[in-house]
Amino acid sequence: MLDRIDACTAMEKRLDARIGTQIAPFRRRIELLVTIPGVNTRAAEVILAEIGDDIARFPRAADLASWAGVCPGNHESGGKKGPGKTRHGDPWLKAAHGQAAISASRT
Repeated sequence: MLDRIDACTAMEKRLDARIGTQIAPFRRRIELLVTIPGVNTRAAEVILAEIGDDIARFPRAADLASWAGVCPGNHESGGKKGPGKTRHGDPWLKAAHGQAAISASRT
């Protein structure tokens, strides 16, 4: 079992090094994302990987939230409001936002 744990740890280090080389051109954007309360380096890497480096395609924060699937739905029929379920969205981005929100609430 210890050999398997060591193998997993070595694989994690290799993947971290590979991610580091791929994300090196975007280091400044990562540093800016980390300044947001609750966002750590790993969450910033996930956010950048899922959204991309061109944030201009989302003119408003609401557009990004809708695309990510973290804003509630708006179901109204006949003047009655139904359940506001969220969209499916991007599961990795939703998870990163959820973890960041929980971390921010504890600071």
